[in-house]
Amino acid sequence: MKEKKILSLLGLCRRAGKLISGQEKVESGIREGQALLVVIAADASDNTKKRFTDKCSFYEVPCYCVFTKEEIGQAIGYEERATLAVTDEGFADKIMQLFEST
Repeated sequence: MKEKKILSLLGLCRRAGKLISGQEKVESGIREGQALLVVIAADASDNTKKRFTDKCSFYEVPCYCVFTKEEIGQAIGYEERATLAVTDEGFADKIMQLFEST
């Protein structure tokens, strides 16, 4: 149930213009301090996961490795996406609360 809420919130973020998707844009967003929360697809390559978890760790950005590329893509209205970043504090806080809840 909470997974559906998170995916729904990610879709709202995109429609509100508060979401960055695509590896290069997300990486740039992390470096520039725009990314407040990063989501990496669980089925992304090991190299992609390591690259983004290392970068998020360095820049102290919360990072979650969940969902499939297809699930993330469907939620935000694209084919498949391996990475995305939330750039709005309110959306990021709510999504993190949902991730942390049991």
